[in-house]
Amino acid sequence: MATGIKQQDRQDAVAGWLFMAPSLVIFAIFVIIPIIFAVVVSFTDWNGISPLQSVGWVGLANYQDVLLGGGIKQFDFFNALKNTTYFALGVVPAQTALSLLLAVVINQQRLRFKQFYRVSYYFPSITSSIAISLLFMLLYQKNGVINQALSALTFGLWPPVVWLNDARGLIHIMLGAIGITVDTFPMLDATKLGGVSLWSWLSGPSVALLAIMILNTWTTIGTMMLIYVAALQDVPISVYEAAQIDGASAWQTFRKITLPMVRPTTFFVVTLGLIGTFQVFDQIYVISSGGPAKTTMTVAYLVYRAGFGNSQMGIGAAIAIILFFIIFALTLIQRRITQGSEA
Repeated sequence: MATGIKQQDRQDAVAGWLFMAPSLVIFAIFVIIPIIFAVVVSFTDWNGISPLQSVGWVGLANYQDVLLGGGIKQFDFFNALKNTTYFALGVVPAQTALSLLLAVVINQQRLRFKQFYRVSYYFPSITSSIAISLLFMLLYQKNGVINQALSALTFGLWPPVVWLNDARGLIHIMLGAIGITVDTFPMLDATKLGGVSLWSWLSGPSVALLAIMILNTWTTIGTMMLIYVAALQDVPISVYEAAQIDGASAWQTFRKITLPMVRPTTFFVVTLGLIGTFQVFDQIYVISSGGPAKTTMTVAYLVYRAGFGNSQMGIGAAIAIILFFIIFALTLIQRRITQGSEA
């Protein structure tokens, strides 16, 4: 009897592996093998064109050039890291808050045409990113719809903004409005961190990067909203009914019930947001190609430019590996913070 049960378990295991085999093969071909290849390439001077037989082994030289080299490669990396950090700090909180707000509104029992609103808000997330980027390039023109709308709302007081060609940082603009410039703190301009001056680190996102951040937020809140809607539908209605009977206000219900109940979902949404913002590429490629003055160059776009634009595939692979560890570390930190808040 026991022998028959063991044989049946063995047959089930074999059948399970056979069913999984196609997916595992595809995963290995398109994920595992490319990752291993990228790690190997990051230790070489391959230009992406010459045969692999002629590739020279350089060890950690690529990582040293990117992180400690002191030249243009180090500057480009830390400048891209600065831009990507500001991009994440702006987009992730905005898309998380807006998607949760939309989900709460759509989840209302008395709301009519729910399916219409869900499709409307989700539609930008499934539309071609290239098409949306080209559309926003037209909207952001000096005489485009956005400037015209802002001018109308401010009764002509809003000056036309050259959104996609303005390299000034938002923090620098605000500091300049109160008379603080680089000449006020020359030490900030003289002190370097990763080849980038502290004054540049404190620049904030450029006006051009802000425009892309708005675009990215608009295209991602639909997906995050649906995730929140699924989480809210798992919250028992009886909990809200009990809060209503106890006289809780809408804000108290949201703060004391909704937010704690969707905390695991918030961790998931923020994690997806961090990964997405640190990997943003397509919108940068279409709209700005890293300009103006490299103020929209992100780490993911730098990987492309180094590998395919400058034929430095080893440098590009090294940057990609560093980006992986940055995202991995940020995810762990966020998980630790989330677990601490739950405790």
